[in-house]
Amino acid sequence: MITIIASTNRPGSSTLKMAKYYQQKLQEKGVEAGVLSLAQLPPNLIETDLYGKRSPEFANIQKVITQTDKFIFVIPEYNGSYPGVLKVFIDACDFPASFYDKKAALVGVSSGKYGNIRGIDHFTGVCHYVHLNVMALKLHISGIHKEFNETGHLLNADTIKFTNEQIDKFILF
Repeated sequence: MITIIASTNRPGSSTLKMAKYYQQKLQEKGVEAGVLSLAQLPPNLIETDLYGKRSPEFANIQKVITQTDKFIFVIPEYNGSYPGVLKVFIDACDFPASFYDKKAALVGVSSGKYGNIRGIDHFTGVCHYVHLNVMALKLHISGIHKEFNETGHLLNADTIKFTNEQIDKFILF
């Protein structure tokens, strides 16, 4: 099972648009994938789901994570790194069962010109710590707010080319 994680809890984010784009492209290639937006996390996650506690709301999310073999993390740049809510999410998931020896692809997005290069590097370190195998091809998509048309399709030919390449390699990964 593949789960695409839109790694922010910001409503109406470009991150979620990109996650849905990946889901659509995988589906076109005959591969089913679910999308988990971190906006779906319980609002009081820090109080209810850390340090061995488990709320019914997060238990459903944990079930999805446990059943997932491969992840695609679409990660926006927050203050030169990745969103804190992504770290809290990783911390709330069961360790080591959630990510150990599973596979992941990383997609950095930003409104600036670097496509969250630093945040993807930082998150790669976390992935290695939890024994999540990261695919070598990592994308860094800059100017994300200019990438989509009104129907949610990518406009930039290079972005289309590189996302397709990453998706094809991820299917085989």
